[in-house]
Amino acid sequence: MIRYFRYSSANNNPLASNPRHKLANNHALNIYLADAIYSFIPKNACSTMRTSLALANGCIQDPKEFNWIHKNNFTFSAGISQLLKAKYTFTILRCPFSRLASAYLDKIVNRDSVAWGYYELRERKVELEDVSFASFVKSMTVPRVKNGNPHWRPQVDFLVYKEYDDYFAMENFSYVVKTLKEKIDLDVIDARKLTNHGVDGLELIDGEDFSNAKPIEFLKMKAEGNYPSARSLYSPELIKSVRATFKADFDLYKSLFGTDNLLFK
Repeated sequence: MIRYFRYSSANNNPLASNPRHKLANNHALNIYLADAIYSFIPKNACSTMRTSLALANGCIQDPKEFNWIHKNNFTFSAGISQLLKAKYTFTILRCPFSRLASAYLDKIVNRDSVAWGYYELRERKVELEDVSFASFVKSMTVPRVKNGNPHWRPQVDFLVYKEYDDYFAMENFSYVVKTLKEKIDLDVIDARKLTNHGVDGLELIDGEDFSNAKPIEFLKMKAEGNYPSARSLYSPELIKSVRATFKADFDLYKSLFGTDNLLFK
């Protein structure tokens, strides 16, 4: 069985100089004892999966050592031979609506280093404290912004193969855990409580329109134990915009899983 690369024929330059293939290749990680390849996509349970790979590949012995992963994003990146000879390949996709909302709430609202990179992508023309979710979504129509950071860059850009043995939906993560244990004996370790990612312990507020709310409002809510639901960030206009801007992601997701797990069908 030949595993065809998704972007190798995009241009005739040396493969190492093909930017689309290089990005996807960097995110194609070895699980060595299983001869498996996992294509990791930021914001798609990637900290949980990379912690699990670090344990499986013998680089850490305890999940509490998870910080190792942050300096080793590409330590397990596969070579051409490993990509072609892999016995099993998989990736995890996510509803594009949910992924973009998560990127905004996690990175922009919390104003970490990614937020400052976004500030530069916007050419310093908007202050971070003024970036509502509506503003964030509308900025994605600018290619340099949409492609400027892996946490919101289209998911299809991270796929090194034209076809994988398994595509998983993040929305059905219990199935991911069960299947990977059965097929390659991989123990998936939930790293959310270790990394402080996720919204466990917060009451999600639904039924209100937070699309134009500023980050300070969300930080105040969080301090009080509340947070906006992903659904509450979207107006009809923003739903339409995200569908158009991330069309390739929606097309792939719907072809594999249908629409049941999309935030908006």
